[in-house]
Amino acid sequence: MANVVVVGAQWGDEGKGKIVDWLCEQADIVVRFQGGHNAGHTLVIGDAVYKLSLLPSGVVRPGKLAVIGNGVVLDPQALVDEIERLGAQGVSITRENLRIADNATLILPLHRELDALRENSNAGTRIGTTRRGIGPAYEDKVGRRAIRLMDLADLDTLPAKIERLLSHHNALRRGFGLPEFSAQQIFDELSAVAPKVLPYMDTVWRLLDEERRQGRRILFEGAQGALLDIDHGTYPFVTSSHTVAGQAATGTGLGPKAVGYVLGIAKAYTTRVGEGPFPTELMDEIGQRIGERGREFGTVTGRKRRCGWFDAVLVRQTVRTSGIDGIALTKLDILDGFDEIKVCVGYKLDGEVLDHLPASQGAQARVEPIYETIEGWPGTTAGARSWADLPAQAIKYVRRIEELIGAPVALLSTSPERDDTILVHNPFEG
Repeated sequence: MANVVVVGAQWGDEGKGKIVDWLCEQADIVVRFQGGHNAGHTLVIGDAVYKLSLLPSGVVRPGKLAVIGNGVVLDPQALVDEIERLGAQGVSITRENLRIADNATLILPLHRELDALRENSNAGTRIGTTRRGIGPAYEDKVGRRAIRLMDLADLDTLPAKIERLLSHHNALRRGFGLPEFSAQQIFDELSAVAPKVLPYMDTVWRLLDEERRQGRRILFEGAQGALLDIDHGTYPFVTSSHTVAGQAATGTGLGPKAVGYVLGIAKAYTTRVGEGPFPTELMDEIGQRIGERGREFGTVTGRKRRCGWFDAVLVRQTVRTSGIDGIALTKLDILDGFDEIKVCVGYKLDGEVLDHLPASQGAQARVEPIYETIEGWPGTTAGARSWADLPAQAIKYVRRIEELIGAPVALLSTSPERDDTILVHNPFEG
């Protein structure tokens, strides 16, 4: 049995929650390896709906161990609040089912405030973040001034670390003409939350290595999508971490050989939240129709998502940058009833035809999609659980996508319901 990494193959919001939950039954451990509480997963289990931002999806299933790796930036108060929300829904979170890497970087209130200041500024710094402090926390991590979870276990050494952090942030505050942060206030906040989060702390790289050697099946759960990767995404309109599959190793402390199968999640069309390029975006009533039928609003922010046709160029690119072995194609049913469906198969840029999205911000803004038109289908795919339930033209659409992206469809999702899934290949079987 192979350990499995799940990554978004577009800009996020591809329906990872349902697929991860579907895979959770076969996994022993579910691990988050990047991002923070800017990512949202909605899980529908029976009549219960769980909205998760920080916790791995495995926490809602009995007998599974959920792990937050060192690649995640952790807002301790957001963690406590999410644990309490799940508790109100009858889900008990204890050390038995949740562990957090001792070297995970913390998000502090000053990070959230700086994030909002930049987004509200007119200085060209707006990129459409969730204003939850994710980017500033990662900045402090690579700047070697971050407060980490393990620091809460040694309060005697914490004041000096806070002073080191504030030497940077208070200089920024003065630049904004704002009052400086108080080291004592930050210390008091962290010392108050410490007893609530420290029980979950563990040496995660060692824990996962031991579990792996004992044959436990690990599911690595990515957040956002590969096109938001800090290196391989549509920079600067990206998140502040690596979202490609390779981060599963770095963000947990396991070597790359611990990963067996990479499953990419892609919608049968394309959506994006926030600013940045979107070559196939539809600004007409078709885009509106897709958004309304797909209920395209962000899990975390409630922001309306931008909608467009399936971009095979972009997904083919993420298949390569993440080493994707197979795709879980979601929301095929949203395209039911369209007379024709378009798929982007290339770009035009200044008279030249491209087979990939260029890295340049200016070029990304200027590319024009080259479309292939595919006949739609009058029947319904909603709730289909086998290929025999699908209209012939819907099957042709799926097969054409496979050809264009260079990867097979391993799972096909036809509704938010967990059982409305057509399994072609089980990722855990390698």
